[in-house]
Amino acid sequence: MKNLQEDIQNQDFKKVYLLYGEEKYLLQQYKSRLEKALVPEGDTMNFSAFQGKKTEPREVIDLAETMPFFADRRVIFLEDTGFFKNQCQELPEYLAQLPEYLCMVFVEDQVDKRSRMYKAVKKYGRIVEFGQQDSGTLIKWILGILKREGKKITQRDMELFLQMTGTDMGNIENELEKLLSYTMGKEVISREDIQAVCSSQISNHIFDMLRAVTEKRQKKALDLYYDLLALKEPPMRILFLLARQFNMIWQVKELEKEGYDQARIAKRTGLQPFVVRNYSTYGRKYRAEELEAIVQECVDTEEKVKTGRITDILSVELLLIKFSS
Repeated sequence: MKNLQEDIQNQDFKKVYLLYGEEKYLLQQYKSRLEKALVPEGDTMNFSAFQGKKTEPREVIDLAETMPFFADRRVIFLEDTGFFKNQCQELPEYLAQLPEYLCMVFVEDQVDKRSRMYKAVKKYGRIVEFGQQDSGTLIKWILGILKREGKKITQRDMELFLQMTGTDMGNIENELEKLLSYTMGKEVISREDIQAVCSSQISNHIFDMLRAVTEKRQKKALDLYYDLLALKEPPMRILFLLARQFNMIWQVKELEKEGYDQARIAKRTGLQPFVVRNYSTYGRKYRAEELEAIVQECVDTEEKVKTGRITDILSVELLLIKFSS
């Protein structure tokens, strides 16, 4: 992202770009900034956009060979073409001989780094991957927004906010907008404000259910399970997420045994530091063998459901009862 930002600031552009990654909010932000920097306002003659997997490479090349009309540059944006997943014969070779006046920008949902297209863009242009941001980056971004609005928040309440919203920047922005409207006239955002207006992600219901299980609060765990069912969450997805949580507790426990501290565990696993701290707390309540057995039992339960030996709703209910007893 830093290199792309420098290209935009210096008005020194590559002939071809590939933007992709799971952080869609940042991707769309930089896509808009790049388009604005490349295309003068109102210039519809020298800007073209292709969308979708029916995009024809030959049509793209024919347009790219057309000189710009009273301008220095022709710009072509191509989005979700699938060229970086499926075989594309003509374009990889064409990228080696792009005309000086051309800038071609690919915006893709998924890419295969082994593809000829990916290797060609890497060789002749710039690839920018927009990955999920770590908690430090997210907190700085949120604090910047709060500062502009004259708001303050404690570290603990910031962690609660991120636990509820998840790490998707688009969702964080939406929840932050609700929170700022709700706290208009207040200087400090409180825990009560966050709980009053912010929507909790499904994964957070799972996390609450996990906490109830580890604390042996059986009724709470089952109530949360029934809440998830009421929200139309499939039992097998709940089972998958529960197994994943226990698997992460197991991983954190094993890494701690190897001498890793929480910061290094967060970097190794890709988890947020406060999540590692919570997993570490839960892990102290189990032996490593117990956690391994729980994960295996979740796998066995899925197999029983698939083979019709037990219904999906009952299978998860029985596991919750057993784990929280």
